[in-house]
Amino acid sequence: MDGIPFGGPRLRDASTAAAAIAVLPEVAQAVPMRLGDATVNGPDAADRPDVADRPDVADRPDVADRGVTVIGAPAGANAGWTLVEGRRLDDVQAGSARPVLVNAAFAEATGAAPGAGVTLRGDCGGGRAVAPAIAFRVNGIAAFSFDSASELTAAMSLADLADLCGDIDPDEAEMILVTSHAAAGAATAGADAAARAIRQRLPEVFVATNAELVDRFQQQGNDYFRQISSVLASVTLFFALLLVTTLLTVSVNQRLAEVATLRALGFSRGRIATDLLAESVAIVGAGGLLALPLGAALAVWLDGILRSMPGMPAGLHFFVFQPRALVLHLALLAATAVLAALYPMHLATRLPIAATLREEVVS
Repeated sequence: MDGIPFGGPRLRDASTAAAAIAVLPEVAQAVPMRLGDATVNGPDAADRPDVADRPDVADRPDVADRGVTVIGAPAGANAGWTLVEGRRLDDVQAGSARPVLVNAAFAEATGAAPGAGVTLRGDCGGGRAVAPAIAFRVNGIAAFSFDSASELTAAMSLADLADLCGDIDPDEAEMILVTSHAAAGAATAGADAAARAIRQRLPEVFVATNAELVDRFQQQGNDYFRQISSVLASVTLFFALLLVTTLLTVSVNQRLAEVATLRALGFSRGRIATDLLAESVAIVGAGGLLALPLGAALAVWLDGILRSMPGMPAGLHFFVFQPRALVLHLALLAATAVLAALYPMHLATRLPIAATLREEVVS
């Protein structure tokens, strides 16, 4: 099955596939995962008397009828989240409602602290027209790896997700999250070794490491931003080249007599060319140094705008400083300074000394 996580066909008999992967010596853990959608109706009135006593607050969209991304995984597994507060998903008290873990955005929007009750209504697509509302008890608050800044996320067991969605197969999964052994120096350690072993064991399953997914995202998901950046950089460098060339050319034309005098006094063509090149480097260098803090500030501003878009993971950044970008910046500035000085250097070094001085005296 070829496809990206959560984007390809579902894995049938996911528990069997996960068990086959888990026994591999390269694998530390294999957890089947399933995604669904739901609507949260807010915490029970008994858990929030402040909401029950205030209809204006209870009717707010951020307290009721909010969409929730639901993750289904085995109750005892840690499938891409870190418990921040409360109890684990498999730590269930006798007689309590079905357990669920929620993220901080869910807890803030609904006021559902650990121990509070929430009611979820499944909306997983392809199921029944009206899914029944199911009562859950918040076991704890967790930090999920792929959360967006404002997304409401909840985690529950695969069986509870099947009941929530109505008619899905509890043994289907969108993906199996695998943790590899990380022992230093071991031949069976590392994500690449685990990926090779899984491909050999289950050739029909698409396998990708985190590094491969990030590389794919950088190559495909960032193509638009990379193209826009290249176009803007090319246009900026072209106009900078024209501007510096024009400034140096005007400067040379205004100093023809001075250049001719220096040549008559014994200054070589190389010395004159070096002076003009130094002027070009000073102009371009000053602009380049000024561009660094301005570019950094602009990158932070644009990064904040892009990260605020719906569905963006909280840990995702579109603009990240890389040393090679600074090296490329300096190389482009150096090339611009040299190219901008070529025509003015040609004018100054090919200047007829006697004719220029005679014309200056006559004029």
